[in-house]
Amino acid sequence: MKRKNTVVFLFIGMFLFVLSCRNQKPETSDNILNSSLFTYQDIEPRWSSFENPTSGKGMGGSENKGAKGHPYDLIKAGEAKTLMDISGSGIITRMWITIQDRSPQMLRSLIFEIFWDGSEKPAVSAPFGDFFGNGLGRLVPMQNELFANPEGRSFNCFIPMPFKTGAKVVITNEGNNDLDMIFYDIDFVKTTGWNENNLYFHCYWNRDTATTPGVDYTILPEIHGKGRFLGVNFGVIANPQYRGSWWGEGEVKMYIDGDNNLPTLVGTGTEDYIGTAWGQGQYINRFTGCPVADTQNDRWTFYRYHIPDPIFFKTDIKVNIQAMGGNQKEVVIDMLEKGIPLIPVSVQGGQTFIGLMDSVPPVNLKTAELISGWTNFYRTDDWSSTAYFYLDKPTNNLPDLPGTELRGYKL
Repeated sequence: MKRKNTVVFLFIGMFLFVLSCRNQKPETSDNILNSSLFTYQDIEPRWSSFENPTSGKGMGGSENKGAKGHPYDLIKAGEAKTLMDISGSGIITRMWITIQDRSPQMLRSLIFEIFWDGSEKPAVSAPFGDFFGNGLGRLVPMQNELFANPEGRSFNCFIPMPFKTGAKVVITNEGNNDLDMIFYDIDFVKTTGWNENNLYFHCYWNRDTATTPGVDYTILPEIHGKGRFLGVNFGVIANPQYRGSWWGEGEVKMYIDGDNNLPTLVGTGTEDYIGTAWGQGQYINRFTGCPVADTQNDRWTFYRYHIPDPIFFKTDIKVNIQAMGGNQKEVVIDMLEKGIPLIPVSVQGGQTFIGLMDSVPPVNLKTAELISGWTNFYRTDDWSSTAYFYLDKPTNNLPDLPGTELRGYKL
């Protein structure tokens, strides 16, 4: 009996030991940041700023006897400024920056980059304004789930960004003018370990100033690994040769985990993707919005963040959108006859919808038997986008950011 009790006690002891080891596993960044407000956590808060660029403990405000000795700095043309460079594990929780020159040219000339775990290639590389949700260099007071610009004069980001061994944030001025004033602080917490379920934050910026009719615009080229597509903000400069025709009929397509010719996830239209309908006016919501709807100058900026509807991928992902618009059939026929580049896609009248792309040879829109009505067509416009995603590695295989000539074109 005594030996039996000893075995039972040993079993219980081993169980408690294993349980305690499991409890010592580092928490994921999501668990850390979303714990109860009244639950103590053994994590150390840090702010990186010009008043404490190393974010060292007890080292803030060392200049001018602590009396606002170094609130801002400058970035000369051609110069790079490191805003944060730390070792160890942690989570960036908030970034706030403001600059005195907020012109479209400066917002596209500044490059915002983040490097994880000592990598030489940045995981984040985007024009400064676009990264913070301000497409086309257009500043609008706004707040959504990930970004905020309370009065159109500052740049806030609330995306949580865990790192395992280090993080570095750099801004480079590739423009011709000096940036005389930049203020910032980057808030983060130091953590005691790395959870293997954590993912690294990445960002990809793209622009095509003249999309090819019938060729999808690339939001995110194919990347490999495990991760999550977080969302995208867009900028569109519509081509005036289409006479104010609606440009937003294109469908978002997401190819995930081995998809080839056809995607698993596909939308029904551009304004549909961001949660509105029958055109696209100005609005700003938590997860979707259209901060700029400038019909006079044919310019739009809009976004969607997949937070309540997560997009996870196991092995790979690619994200596109069609550059497609529409107008009444008679208008489309007239544009075709005048040589404006477009490819008719479909015609809809009443309850009848006719797809045109499967016809060989292509359908002549002037055919008497073809119904009249709304006609969708591929077109050429100026698209730009900033895609946000998480990946299970600190670097990606994406192309480098293009130069200032392309970034600042027609702004």
